Amino acid sequence: MNQTRTERVKLERKRRRRIRSSYLLPQIMLLGAVLLTAGFLLQAQDAFTAIARLFQPDDSGQPAKHTAEPDSEDPAVNLTFVGDVIFSGHVERMLKENGYDYPYTHVSSLLGQDDYTVANLETPVTKRGVPAQDKDFVYKSPPEAIPALKAAGVDLVNLANNHSMDQGVEGLLDTFAVLQENEIEYVGAGADIDRAYAPVYVERGGIKLAFLGFSRIVPEVSWYAGKNKPGVAATYDPARAVQAIRGAKEQADLVIVIAHWGKERVDFPVDYQKELARAYIDAGADLIVGGHPHVLQGFESYKNKWIAYSLGNFIFTRATVPKTWETMVLQAKCTNAGACELKMLPYYAELGRAVPMNEQDGAALLQRIESISTNVRIEPDGSVREKQ
Repeated sequence: MNQTRTERVKLERKRRRRIRSSYLLPQIMLLGAVLLTAGFLLQAQDAFTAIARLFQPDDSGQPAKHTAEPDSEDPAVNLTFVGDVIFSGHVERMLKENGYDYPYTHVSSLLGQDDYTVANLETPVTKRGVPAQDKDFVYKSPPEAIPALKAAGVDLVNLANNHSMDQGVEGLLDTFAVLQENEIEYVGAGADIDRAYAPVYVERGGIKLAFLGFSRIVPEVSWYAGKNKPGVAATYDPARAVQAIRGAKEQADLVIVIAHWGKERVDFPVDYQKELARAYIDAGADLIVGGHPHVLQGFESYKNKWIAYSLGNFIFTRATVPKTWETMVLQAKCTNAGACELKMLPYYAELGRAVPMNEQDGAALLQRIESISTNVRIEPDGSVREKQ
């Protein structure tokens, strides 16, 4: 079939395009492979560089630690609280037989690893004094016991209780003196009313803390601190305590109140404990830790602030009521914003010594305390949570 000139030109152009395509396609494919390889190598180089940085020595010559993101958590302080402590009567006999460090053989390492430890010292520490009259229990503890208390890790004690003046004003003043000699702070009592209600300020890890102590259990009005009069910080009328808390909140990041209140050997807080706790928190308290009942009471959260109503005995005589043998070490991790996370560690308060519970007894105690708490869940490790 004869072709026209125009048709022959069109066919020739198609043939040339096919030839060019046959040459260009491999070239394009080759270029794509080169680009992909280059990209992979760049990514690999970045990866190798990042890995190398992990092991690049710092100024000390050791591989540097790598942190993907800076720690954005608020600064926090680790606090420990224990219950009633005495060195009188049968406990004193045990100390003389076994040494003044005997009470802390199972807890000193625990108390020594935190930032601050607080106890309720429910006894005057003196060799003098006149015993209080018309009381079932009157205590008097030897000053020789205090250096071991300090060595065990206790930093502050509460003296707002119903035994600090068991040996009168002389015994109370001697207690102040021996605590000061051993660099143990105290709250809840003082040489006059201003000192008794005054907070103790402490700074740990950049957080300023204020501790205060108040008692709703005072044997008689003569024990009240007054103008130029030694005594304890009473809180039957909460006005002075509330004022002190408000003042402390203006100066501190975190305000902790040690409260002495309640009914002895009763599992649940009485109404006035709850009323006082709410008044303290409304005034600015971030954490409240109580004592006096000689048994453990439950936990409660109010306005996102924790109340531990009673820690029970810690270093004490051995009563016949089994519940008084149960105690805890209460740990609190608190931020500078006033938020605290609590954890209870189950212990037995044996005669003159705190001993850890075994796993089975400890688990049973956690369950019991949960059952007497308000809207609270206690995890198997002792962490205290508010039920959602």
